[in-house]
Parts: sequence; C-alpha cells; structure tokens
Amino acid sequence: MQISDAESEVMKVLWDRSPLAAEEVIAAIAPAQAWQDATVKTLLNRLLTKGAIRAAKDGRRYLYSPLLARNDWVLEESSSLLDRVFDGRVAPLVAHFSEHRKLSKADLDELRKLIGELDDGRG
Repeated sequence: MQISDAESEVMKVLWDRSPLAAEEVIAAIAPAQAWQDATVKTLLNRLLTKGAIRAAKDGRRYLYSPLLARNDWVLEESSSLLDRVFDGRVAPLVAHFSEHRKLSKADLDELRKLIGELDDGRG
C-alpha cells in the first residue's frame, strides 16, 4: 500500500491514539503542518479509499482508526528505500550514513549490539 508523506502524517496521529474524530485529527496535525481543515479531511478520505483506515459512525460523526499497522508500514517503507537506493542491501545504507557522519555514538553502540545479537543467534 502506497502512503504519501502527507498521508503518513495523518497515520502517525491515528497510530498514536485512536479512534479519533476528524476534528481531533485536524487539531493534532493542522497547526504543525499549516494545513486547512479540508486538506486533513481529504487525506482521511484518501486513506479510507486505500483501506489504510476505517471509519465507524459515532452519532453524527465518524471515528477513524488505522487498519494498516505501523510496523507493516515501516517495513514496506524501509524495504522500498533499500531496494530503490541501495539495491536491497543494508550495508551500503549504513556505510552511506557513516561516510556522511550521520551516525552518533549511540547509533554505533546500538549497531554493535544488534550485530552481536545476530552473531549469537547464528552461532
């Protein structure tokens, strides 16, 4: 499922807390994005059409909840990035960030830990 950058902002709000009415989504997102109410409502409708969210009737309004799990979206987005930019390989991605000094000491420590855990699991 392809989710645009703008749609992903709406999804992040719904992943953090849901169900939410359109007005609550607007209140959470519009000020930071400088979006009009109609823009957020359009994004909600697009996500409904794509099947990424659902709407449940609650009196005179609808409450929106995600159907697409955040982990599934993250996996798809990260796989897409790796495929498009790094031929599906993780090592060149890490090398790229390393060469451009985008890895903090905490990042390096976490990578070392992950590699250690992978090595232990393959022992």
